[in-house]
Amino acid sequence: MKKCFCGADKPFSACCGPIIKGHKADSAEKLMRSRYSAYVTHAIDYLIETTHPSKRLGLDRKEIEEWAKTNVWQKLEIVSSGEYVVEFKAHFKDRNGRNQLHLEKPRFIFEKWDLSYQDCECVV
Repeated sequence: MKKCFCGADKPFSACCGPIIKGHKADSAEKLMRSRYSAYVTHAIDYLIETTHPSKRLGLDRKEIEEWAKTNVWQKLEIVSSGEYVVEFKAHFKDRNGRNQLHLEKPRFIFEKWDLSYQDCECVV
């Protein structure tokens, strides 16, 4: 069995796939994992939809899509996970083939029964 892109021990079709297609994530960690898988699968609309409405205005769809497509996503590592905060490391190779590490500690909020990515406290 091939693991989901997010590193969970189940296939994408039983892990992040259904969340990206509309099933609600029931925890901040599951939403974080599905957002990572959305970068891997270039599900840009999902990334925008799961960003808190107060932060969407500043998003550039083409920029998000370019970043998702020009990097080779290698793995997601959850450093710590709580009810509303997930610290993670996203390992990837940039367009020049150099290993990169994106370390972030975003906050998530529940709004109208939906969980969304609100913002981040950048760690590195």
